[in-house]
Amino acid sequence: MGELLKRVQYTASNSYLTLNELVSGTRNAWMVFHGIGYLSRYFIAHFKDLDPVENYIVAPQAPSKYYLNNEYRHVGASWLTREDTSAEVQNVLNYIDAVYKAEAIPPACRLMVLGFSQGVSVAARWVARSRIPCARLLLYAGGIPEELKPGDFDFLPADCQTVLIVGENDDYLNATRLKSEMEKARSLFGERLEVVTFTGGHEMNGQVLKDLSL
Repeated sequence: MGELLKRVQYTASNSYLTLNELVSGTRNAWMVFHGIGYLSRYFIAHFKDLDPVENYIVAPQAPSKYYLNNEYRHVGASWLTREDTSAEVQNVLNYIDAVYKAEAIPPACRLMVLGFSQGVSVAARWVARSRIPCARLLLYAGGIPEELKPGDFDFLPADCQTVLIVGENDDYLNATRLKSEMEKARSLFGERLEVVTFTGGHEMNGQVLKDLSL
């Protein structure tokens, strides 16, 4: 007699945050996915300098929370791990789909999907698997999932901009890793891919966000 992996389904809930108001003057509606160790309430603060009339921000919260640095004081969160990844990916995507449906972003808004660090894998998977017709897909300092193929993004509008963003001194994306991610991105998005660099490391850059919101 050996161990047997079993699975159940159950109902769960999860929070998310929004910034500013979704009104008739809203130009950009952002779905933003934080990196590992963040909580959405800290990540969304990076978008507070954007024009509050033109930009509405939705920040989903990674479901797996834990104490940082083994100090039992500060809490962070993770979207996924290597454990039971396939099922966890589907759980995360179901949650994001529910957030997106609840927000009912009007077609007149430009939908900006941004993933930072670990959030890149979430943003890319969500756009591909849920066939989200975004205006901009912003892959910021993270890795693109290996299972994604060029055909997964064929549905994107012709004018959708896909932007790879990286700091020039990012320790996470060293020269070897960056070369690999660039090759992967170009295989997926071809000529529509743009590359934006900035002076800095593995961090959110306010000026880059402002430039992308224009």
